[in-house]
Amino acid sequence: MSLGNPEMLRIVDAIARDRKIEREDLFIDLEMAMISAARKFFGSLDSEEFRCHIDRLTGQTRLWRRVASEWDEETGEPIGDLQEIEIDIAKLGRIPAQTAKQVMIQRFREDERASISAEFSKRLGELVTGTAQRYEGSTLVVQVDRAEGYLPRGEQIPGEQFHPGDRVRCMILDVREVGSQVRIILTRAQRDFIRRLFEVEVPEVSERIIEIKAMAREPGSRTKLAVSSIDSKVDAVGACVGVRGSRIKNIVDELGGEKIDIVRWNDSSQILIQNALKPAEVRDVSLCFELGRATVIVENDQLSLAIGKRGQNVRLAAQLAGWDIDILTPDEYAKGLEILVDTLNKIPDLSESLFDRLAALGMISVFDVEEVGPKVLVDELEVEPELAEQMVRLAADRARVVQEEQEREKAEAERRKAEESEVASGVLDLLGGGAGGVGGEGDADGEAGDAAGTDSEADQQAASILGGGGESDSDVGVSIVVEMADEPEADAEADEPPVGDDAALSGADQEEQASTRE
Repeated sequence: MSLGNPEMLRIVDAIARDRKIEREDLFIDLEMAMISAARKFFGSLDSEEFRCHIDRLTGQTRLWRRVASEWDEETGEPIGDLQEIEIDIAKLGRIPAQTAKQVMIQRFREDERASISAEFSKRLGELVTGTAQRYEGSTLVVQVDRAEGYLPRGEQIPGEQFHPGDRVRCMILDVREVGSQVRIILTRAQRDFIRRLFEVEVPEVSERIIEIKAMAREPGSRTKLAVSSIDSKVDAVGACVGVRGSRIKNIVDELGGEKIDIVRWNDSSQILIQNALKPAEVRDVSLCFELGRATVIVENDQLSLAIGKRGQNVRLAAQLAGWDIDILTPDEYAKGLEILVDTLNKIPDLSESLFDRLAALGMISVFDVEEVGPKVLVDELEVEPELAEQMVRLAADRARVVQEEQEREKAEAERRKAEESEVASGVLDLLGGGAGGVGGEGDADGEAGDAAGTDSEADQQAASILGGGGESDSDVGVSIVVEMADEPEADAEADEPPVGDDAALSGADQEEQASTRE
């Protein structure tokens, strides 16, 4: 018996269109579901015993069972050819129908997962916009098109928080199959996310007129980019910034205020390092290719600017340029060279040109000579192996001494810092005590006895602070406290009414007392 079902065709077409599943795959799933229902009805375990066909144009469904005309009574095996007998689908009943439904739903879901995995695997690295749904622990679930994406805590910008319904712009990082689920991993913390934002906001970048050559990023804090242009008429930095910063402002707003530094790319590592350390002004750059290290010399007033807050500027510059960067002041650079020359001068008949060649190779301290080893000295300086080993040995011995001196200086600096902090705390405590004394005297009610008592207490306090009347040279705060304590006392004496026989009388009181005595 066959069943024509145009409604089924419309449903299949809708599922294929909405969930982006191949129409043929859905028909195959329906046929497998009908075979499962027949096996359930007849209690068969052989999947080859039944055959189903659905007409793709009319929706007509037909189901057959393969049976043998004769059976071997001893073995129970079929004898002869198998015959196909058509089954009346309407007579299968409710339980086989439920089995067909479950199989159909399961296979539809498997097809949808395969479709999602295939679609998003082709979109890796693409910038997408989704809607925040919820948090699962620290992971943000984002609805992206017809699938749910996951934005782990490690791929989020530190400090950002989303609410359900918020627009979320992110990049597809990875597609993983976890059990029966397809997990789409999103990111906002990767460097390529910045690259995609520039491709959207700056047409010259998407058209490959401007190329982002290198990038370094600390998510949520700062990003450095090195850009170059293949068209001499297009300013790479200016095009990325935009008129009055319009283009870069949109990107900074999307990143929640993350700072972006755009510098010019240069094939020369020395110039690139100078550009990467901006806004600091660099005096000179010395490269040591053997160590992959760049020694940057800056003036004292540019040192903190070159290093940046918590070393961020030099750290990002090192990532951008691909070099380890050491920043020295001119005095530190000269001291390192002086120690190196003094150490190697112990070797007799050592030419002056050797020191120039060492400096040209970027070896400016005994630590550099020790680290490169004798083989590099033999290859680059063309010296004898014995001389190279002697140079490295002397440099190693002096490096240990210098390191010990540096550790002592560091410990001494920390000790001085601790002492200064302790002295500052003491001054603040004394200032707090003096302020309390002033406040207490200001509350006097103007009576002579209270004023005299306050003066006495202030004198005793001052005497105890000064060590019995002597001046103290160790604490500047002491003199401040004494001056603060003396000023209220003078005010109190000025406001105090005259008392005692020797108190001076003024005006008519003096004349009246004189006439009385006469």
